[in-house]
Amino acid sequence: MANREFTVLFLCTGNSARSIMAECAMNRWGKGKFKAFSAGSHPSGTVHPMTIQLLKELNYETSALRSKSWDEFARPGSSPLDFVFTVCDKIAGEACPVWPGQPITAHWGAADPVAFAGSEEAKRRFYFKIYTELENRIKIFISLPFDSLDRFALERRVREIGSVKLPENK
Repeated sequence: MANREFTVLFLCTGNSARSIMAECAMNRWGKGKFKAFSAGSHPSGTVHPMTIQLLKELNYETSALRSKSWDEFARPGSSPLDFVFTVCDKIAGEACPVWPGQPITAHWGAADPVAFAGSEEAKRRFYFKIYTELENRIKIFISLPFDSLDRFALERRVREIGSVKLPENK
């Protein structure tokens, strides 16, 4: 794969937490090599307040974040995508649109922090745990030797990243 900036789309059903966190982490850690976006099959219309709170605590700029439909990325004339990653199990089972650019796809499932029940502090810790899981996968992904992998090897590697068992956060 050529030395260029790759376009990555993270998908989740509601596009209010996991996919938004992954978008932010990819844009931070992959800056200059990757440009990330996020979307949902049934977007909630808002980014979850706890997602915003966590991202602000991690020094992310959050003012431009929004919950949006995957239709924005599948329209005729949309920019080609290089990678599409689903981050929730529900969307992984849905019929996805045909993405422009024949992107490499993989499932990097993570638990839904919005559905987590507990105290505010427990919720905050759970959001951070999910963010860390996604961030660790992204760091593995961006460290791949893109210039020396053909498409089939790259497809295999990005799918393996989704099955990596990550250490538990304390």
